[in-house]
Amino acid sequence: MEIKSDIEIAQAADPKDIRNIGAKLGLEEKDLELYGKYKAKVDYNLLKKETGKKARLILTTAINPTPAGEGKTTTTIGVADALSQLGKSTLVALREPSLGPVFGIKGGAAGGGYAQVLPMEDINLHFTGDFHAIGAANNLLAAMIDNHIQQGNPLGINPKSITWRRCVDMNDRQLRNIVDGLGRPVDGTPRQDGFDITVASEIMAAFCLADNIADLKDRMGKIIIGYTYDDRPVTAADLKANGAMAALLKDALKPNLVQTLEGTPAFVHGGPFANIAHGCNSVIATKMAMHFASDYVVTEAGFGADLGAEKFLDIKCRMAELKPDAVIIVATVRALKYNGGVPKDKLNTENLKALEAGLPNLLKHVENITQVYGLPAVVAINRFPNDTDAELKLVEDKCKALGVNVALSEVWAKGGEGGITVAKEVIRLCEKEENNFHFAYDLDMSIKEKIEAIATKIYGADGVNYTAEAEKALAKFEKMGFGRVPVCMAKTQYSLTDDQTILGRPTGFKITVRDATISAGAGFIVCLTGAIMKMPGLPKHPAAERIDVDENGVISGLF
Repeated sequence: MEIKSDIEIAQAADPKDIRNIGAKLGLEEKDLELYGKYKAKVDYNLLKKETGKKARLILTTAINPTPAGEGKTTTTIGVADALSQLGKSTLVALREPSLGPVFGIKGGAAGGGYAQVLPMEDINLHFTGDFHAIGAANNLLAAMIDNHIQQGNPLGINPKSITWRRCVDMNDRQLRNIVDGLGRPVDGTPRQDGFDITVASEIMAAFCLADNIADLKDRMGKIIIGYTYDDRPVTAADLKANGAMAALLKDALKPNLVQTLEGTPAFVHGGPFANIAHGCNSVIATKMAMHFASDYVVTEAGFGADLGAEKFLDIKCRMAELKPDAVIIVATVRALKYNGGVPKDKLNTENLKALEAGLPNLLKHVENITQVYGLPAVVAINRFPNDTDAELKLVEDKCKALGVNVALSEVWAKGGEGGITVAKEVIRLCEKEENNFHFAYDLDMSIKEKIEAIATKIYGADGVNYTAEAEKALAKFEKMGFGRVPVCMAKTQYSLTDDQTILGRPTGFKITVRDATISAGAGFIVCLTGAIMKMPGLPKHPAAERIDVDENGVISGLF
C-alpha cells in the first residue's frame, strides 16, 4: 500500500470554510478577519464577551527528542480529534512553526499523517505574517538604538554594552556575529552586533505572555537594550520605541483560527523556542480556546518535559494563572531504545534489554509531572508497525509501577480514531484523578535557589556550577530588582543534562550556567547552559534543498 507523505495527505484534504469552523465556537462572520477561505484572525477583545464556557486544559509533552521521532504535535492534534469524536467540545492550541527549522533539519510543525492542522503549507511558511511583524518590531527597536547614538546619544548609551540584537526568521550562522555601521560618518557608529532567530527574540517571548495590547505595550517598554556609560539600564521606553513596536504587533496579537483534518477548531499562535525561551503558544490563544470550548483544550509545550513542560508550568501557568487538568506524555518504543544505546538503523528489531535501559528517561519525565508538579498524567505510546507486544508490555508495566497508565496512540495512521484510547484516559484523569498542581519553585527564592530547584528536581542534577560571567550577571540582576522573577533555562533539548550527547536518565552530574541575560519584557531571567545559541545554522543538506513549487503553485517536499 502506498504511504502518502504529510503534504500529500494535506493537499488531498477537503477543508471546511473557516467561517463554518468559527460557527462551531459561536463566532459570527463579523468576529473573524479572513485570510482567504481557510484562515482567520479572531479579535482578543472577544475574551471580554461572556460565553459561559471554561474548558479543561490538557498539556501534551514528551520525552527528550531523538532522531527516532516522538510525534508530540501529531499526538496533540489526534487526541483533540478523538475528543471531538467522543462528542466533546474541543479546541487545539499550538505554536506557529519557524521558517528556520522548516528549511533546516527539523521540518515543519503542523502535525503529521492523518493528524494535522490545515492549511499545512501556509502554517509552515508565512501563515498570517505574525513572525514578520515580530521581526519588524525587533528590528525597529534595533534601528532606534543606533539612530539614538548617531543623533548625539542623549541617554549616554555605551555602544559596547548594547545587548539588543537584530533578528531574522531563518537559520543563518553567518549572522551570529557581525560588525555594522561601517562606511562614512553618516552611515552610523561602527560596533560589533549580531542576529538572533526571530523565535529567540525577547519580543516573541513577551508577545506570547501578554494578556492584551496594553500589557504588550507595557512589556515592550520594559525591554532592556543595554546600559549607559555609568552602567544604568536603558529600556525601549527610554527610547520612546514601545508605542510603535506595539502598533506593529497590533494585528499579530490576534490569534489565528484554523482547523484539523477532521474539522476540529485550532488556534495556532506564537512560537518561542523551548530550548531558548518558554516554548508555548500565546497566553491569549490558550485563554481564548478555553473561552470558546465547553469541554477540552489540548495544547503542547516544546521538546521534552524538562524544557517545554517545566516552562509551561513554572512560567506560563504562573503568569497567566492557568491550571492544567491533565498531562499527556508522548514516547515511542523506538526513541526509548535509542536512549538505551541502539543506533537509528537498528531500531526496528525487538530489543527488550535496550528498551529497559532507555525507559528511565521516560520515567523521569513521568515523575516530574506527577510528583514534582502533582498533576495526573497518561503516557501515550506513539505506535510504530515494528513495535512488539513484549516491548509495549514492558513500557506499560514500568509506568504502572509509578501509578500512570499507558495508552497506545495511532493517530498518525488513523487520525482521531487512533487517539480514542488516549482521549478516554484523559477524560478519566480529569474526572476522577486527584490534581495537586504546584510549582517547582517559589518566586520568593533567590535566583540561584530557583535555578538549583529546576536542576535538581527536574533534571536530576546534583547541583549547579556557575562561571564567573554568570555569577556577575546574576548578582547584577538581583541588585537591579529582578530577584523575584521566574527563571527560563536555555538548555539542550536532547538530554536531561547540559550535554546533548548524554542520553537516558544520567546521575552524578551538575549543570553549568555559563551566562545569564535579563528578559525584562517577558518577565524572566534566561540562564544559558552548554552550547545553546540563539541563531542556529543550516545542516549540510538542509530541508530547503527538497522543497519546490510547480507551475500551478503546488508545493512539494515540505515534509
